[in-house]
Amino acid sequence: MKRLIMPLLAALLIMAACSPTPENVQTADALPPIYPDYADVTIPVNIAPLNFLVRGAEAVCVEAGGLTVSSRGEEVVFDEGAWRQLLEQNDSITVSVTALTGGRWTEYKSFSWHVVQDKLDPWLTYRLIEPDYEIWNNIQLKQRCIENFDEAVLTDYRLQENRCMNCHTPASQRADLSMLYVRGQGGGAILNENGQLRKLNIKTDDMASGSVYFAFSPSGRYITFSTNVIIPAFHSKKEKRLEVFDSESDVYVADLKENRIIRSPLLCDTTVLETFPTFSPDGRYIYYCASPLPRLPQELDKLQYTLVRVPFDEQTGRIGETTDTIYGGKTTGKGKHSVCHPRISPDGRRLLFTVQDYGTFPIWHREADLRMLDMNTGAIDTLRIVNSPMSDTYHSWSSNSRWFVFASKRDDGLYGKPYFCYIDREGRAHKPFCLPQQSPTFYDTFLKSFNAPELVRQRLPFDAHDVEKAMLKEAEPFK
Repeated sequence: MKRLIMPLLAALLIMAACSPTPENVQTADALPPIYPDYADVTIPVNIAPLNFLVRGAEAVCVEAGGLTVSSRGEEVVFDEGAWRQLLEQNDSITVSVTALTGGRWTEYKSFSWHVVQDKLDPWLTYRLIEPDYEIWNNIQLKQRCIENFDEAVLTDYRLQENRCMNCHTPASQRADLSMLYVRGQGGGAILNENGQLRKLNIKTDDMASGSVYFAFSPSGRYITFSTNVIIPAFHSKKEKRLEVFDSESDVYVADLKENRIIRSPLLCDTTVLETFPTFSPDGRYIYYCASPLPRLPQELDKLQYTLVRVPFDEQTGRIGETTDTIYGGKTTGKGKHSVCHPRISPDGRRLLFTVQDYGTFPIWHREADLRMLDMNTGAIDTLRIVNSPMSDTYHSWSSNSRWFVFASKRDDGLYGKPYFCYIDREGRAHKPFCLPQQSPTFYDTFLKSFNAPELVRQRLPFDAHDVEKAMLKEAEPFK
């Protein structure tokens, strides 16, 4: 019996020593210096714990809706089971932080977590890539469960001879239909159909390049895609580093059932650059971005893209004969007016896009911001609560149209990270929050950018080894 008591007593003493107790506490009329910034954010009931750092703290005590966490050092880590119960039982959680810094305890101004029952799709896919221009290899595509910290590799550079790999895109947030690209010699589009992978060569001799940016039609039978000749160039101005632009680009439709390309002269005008196509949720239109072709690179600042749409018939696979300008040009007024990456919410209510001063590659433009168009009224929301002084772009919607995820460089202007934004039923955007990580120090030490995040409703039914095997196949040609 004594043998059992002594180890138990020792354990209790260790726990007591590891649980700091605030004393002589001062109050501060300021929010705590936490990272990531999770103060006063709206979160879904199914999100993983918002573990965070209190910068510079020697010890921390946190009280959140009756859940208490105490720690030595600056890390605050919640128990996953207790966290899940906390979110299920509360729609508003007050968070109080008391920290020991410089030998003194300070109780900071409390903040809130607003919990909504509108769930995020459980899985997120993204490309991990070096954030600078020297390296495009060592790329991985991954999927991560946002409800916990499970992560799996979809493609890996070590299994693909270090080829460049483009981003993974699902059809309507579906896991059973999606596609990604492996570039280089012997590469191709890898189409996932219920875990069965096809290797496609979506290119014909009259195209400027293979497919670059693409999106599925609602039925999943078609993709609309752009072919782009992409040119990287360096700026002479010290405040700018790299510019990436298209010297050629056109838009097409591919029939994935019959392996054929559908063309229209409206979308392949040699005097116009067309890119970033996407289908409307009802399949009746293709939205894309278009710019008159200026002299490049001399007139790069005149590369101004507008948002355009053209009718499409999913029953016949026929592209319409007229186009409409939706946003840009004279309708924009002063300020940022080059449009990129249009994405329409699944319910058809809102269109999200990126604006920047000029050009087609917003990840290198610090001024790049998100805008949201109300499809019923035509009103434009500048999303001031969402945007930052750094690049905010590469966005996609959740299947319930209540959330979108985007890549933001707001921390340091270099590394992109996934942020989630809630859109309530009145169409108001709420302050976004960063993808939580199991270790609060993760983003301080992780030296990759999260690129082109996409939400998915289920876990994808393939992995990096499946893609490796698919790449050994002969690519199916298109005509």
